[in-house]
Amino acid sequence: MDATAKPLRIPPEMTIYAEKHDIFDMLQCMVRNLVVDKPEDPIQYLIGMLKKGNFEVPRVILLGPPASGKRTVAKALCERTQAIHITVDHILKEDPDFSGAPQQYQERGEMIPHDLWIRMIQQRLSRIDCVRRGWVLEGMPRTREEALCLQEAGIAPDHVVVLEAPDDVLIERSLGKRIDPETGDVYHVAFMRPEAKEVLRRLQPPKELLTEELVARRLQQYHNHAHALLRTYAPRLRYVNADQPHVDVCARVLTFVLARQRSSAPHTPRILLFGPPGSGKSLQAQLLAKKYNIVDICLGKLIKAVYADESGMGDLLRPYLEAGNEVPDSMVFQILTARLSRLDCTTRGWVVHGFPRDVEQAEKLQESSYIPSRVFFLDMTDDVAVERLSLRAVDPVTGERYHSLYRPATSPEVQARLMFDPRDSKAQVLGRWQEYWAQEASLRAFYPSAIHINADQDPHAIFESIESRLVGRLPKTLTGSQLDKSA
Repeated sequence: MDATAKPLRIPPEMTIYAEKHDIFDMLQCMVRNLVVDKPEDPIQYLIGMLKKGNFEVPRVILLGPPASGKRTVAKALCERTQAIHITVDHILKEDPDFSGAPQQYQERGEMIPHDLWIRMIQQRLSRIDCVRRGWVLEGMPRTREEALCLQEAGIAPDHVVVLEAPDDVLIERSLGKRIDPETGDVYHVAFMRPEAKEVLRRLQPPKELLTEELVARRLQQYHNHAHALLRTYAPRLRYVNADQPHVDVCARVLTFVLARQRSSAPHTPRILLFGPPGSGKSLQAQLLAKKYNIVDICLGKLIKAVYADESGMGDLLRPYLEAGNEVPDSMVFQILTARLSRLDCTTRGWVVHGFPRDVEQAEKLQESSYIPSRVFFLDMTDDVAVERLSLRAVDPVTGERYHSLYRPATSPEVQARLMFDPRDSKAQVLGRWQEYWAQEASLRAFYPSAIHINADQDPHAIFESIESRLVGRLPKTLTGSQLDKSA
């Protein structure tokens, strides 16, 4: 690319490829791990990281007081994401390199030293299954000191979930807890009974005799450490109310885990706005362009501008526009792509409305290098569209816009000279509305990840809804095998 050549053309494929494959986040992750682990051979270390594969696997710490449902939630989360479930018991049982030292401390009734405990966790999480599939660390760390040691060892979760419930509820749960000895699943005699009768028959109380006083002491011990511990993970923390059906708890946790952290990667917005006449596409595009300095491209205005320019393309457009006929798709697409290829669009981003109008145009856009990063549908009913458009008018003297309901004329004199656009008649609006909805279902199917916004509300509320989904990253999606397994 010659930076001295004007006008400068930045291939849009570069940005699309980088965003599609999360190149910036991948490099950021590699550099972070490189600085934390400080390998003797950085090149081989990075090659090994690339060979291990996925950089976006779940890395979750699940915390909460006793009987808050950590085991149930962790198992459900791992079933949905195929991450590895790690508990204290798992780490203690897998002791290939520590010569039974952890068990010796436990037999003497002593706490396992922090450095030994952290090394055990680090060794387990460094295995290939955790690296490739991710992990859910249940009930660990237990103190702020352990959390800081984990951070020093380079173990940093992407999400930290804290289950919380009133102490009286937790005490009642603890006293009614039952365990399936074959699977280790936890149930409750009243709140969470198994559906299968065979499972119900083999349930057993915990090996340790639990009393209300013992549970209360353990809850107090958890609360003593919780504040300082959770402060360590404040930026990645989410509290979830565990005093509700476990299905709802699991759903809330899964939604949080699938939500991706805010990325500092450079992002060039490429937005498509769909909506019926009167849904406010032009206004929302103007607001987006003003706040984020992106290019507002209305296809109708773009075609008129090219026609008025008296260029070669303008001459080709003249017979169609003067006769009131539709411009062929090939010409429309040529005009649009020429505009999208200009420097301001490739560097600042764009918001397009009025195109595509059908699946054929959408397919052509998808085959090009101008693939949208966000697609929004502004949804509203026909009666609202008619009300918005058929009652609006313009003052020919001042150019001010008025509406019979929402912004009436300021005086009888202004009211007398208002002019109504014949295209805004009820019949004309309904005709355009029907044309849009004839293609809406197929366009919705073509863009399954599109975001739908209720357009029958205040324009600033609509803008806030669009903005919140534009700034944040799209949530991770489960693969087909993960969905089949969880079905």
